[in-house]
Amino acid sequence: MALPLLEYKPTTQNQRVSSFGTADQAEEASYIYRLEDATSPSEMDELIQAAYRQVFNEQEMLQFNRQVTLETQLKNRAISVQDFIRGLAKSERFYQLVVAPNNNYRLVELCFKRLLGRSPYSKEEEVAWSVQIGDRGWDGFVDALIDSDEYNQTFGDAIVPYQRKRMAERPFSFTPRYGADYRDRLPTPQPLDQFEPFDLAKFLKTTHWSRVSAVLIALVGLVGFMLLLALSTPLAG
Repeated sequence: MALPLLEYKPTTQNQRVSSFGTADQAEEASYIYRLEDATSPSEMDELIQAAYRQVFNEQEMLQFNRQVTLETQLKNRAISVQDFIRGLAKSERFYQLVVAPNNNYRLVELCFKRLLGRSPYSKEEEVAWSVQIGDRGWDGFVDALIDSDEYNQTFGDAIVPYQRKRMAERPFSFTPRYGADYRDRLPTPQPLDQFEPFDLAKFLKTTHWSRVSAVLIALVGLVGFMLLLALSTPLAG
C-alpha cells in the first residue's frame, strides 16, 4: 500500500502571483514553448532543446544526453510534450547525472524546479515528497509530479515546463546538479607544490633493471625476427 502524501501548508511565492499585465504576459510568452506552435522542423527542434535545457539544465544540448527514440516519437506526434518530459526525467542519463549523486531532499528541490517550475514551498514539502521517493521509487515519484494537478493545470500536455515568476532570485539554470554533501566526497586535487621533484639517483636505485633488461631483449628479438621475415619474403613482381 502506497504511503499517502504528508500534509504541509503552502507559502506565498512569486509563481503563485497572477500576471501583472500585458508587459508581464509578453515577457512570459518569449520563453514558453507549446507543441501547437511548433509547425516547422526548426520550431520543433527549438521546443526539444528547451525541454533538454529545462530537465537536464544544460545550455547546449549534449549528444550523449539525447534520447533519440523520445525525440522521434515527439516529432511524429506519437507522444505529448508531457510524456517527453516524463521520459527525459526517467532516462538512464538523468539518473546518472542527477539522481545518483543526490539525497532525496535535494532531488525534491531539483525536480520541483525542473518539472514544476518552482522551488519547494518549505522544508515540510521537501520532507513530504522525499518520503514519496522512498515509497514509490524514482519512476513513481516522477509520475506523481508530472501527473499532479499542479503540473496539468500549469503546463498541460503540450507546454515545456519553465521557471514561473522569477523576480529577484537566480535562475534555476544556475542550480548545480549535486549538493555540498556529494561535492565534499569528491577527491581533492593535490596542490602542485606538494609534488616531489624528479630524483634521478632515486630512480636509478629503485628501478628493477632485470625486468627492464628482459623487456629490452624481448623487443630486440622481436625486431630482429621481423627484419629476417621481411628479408626472406620475395618481393612481388
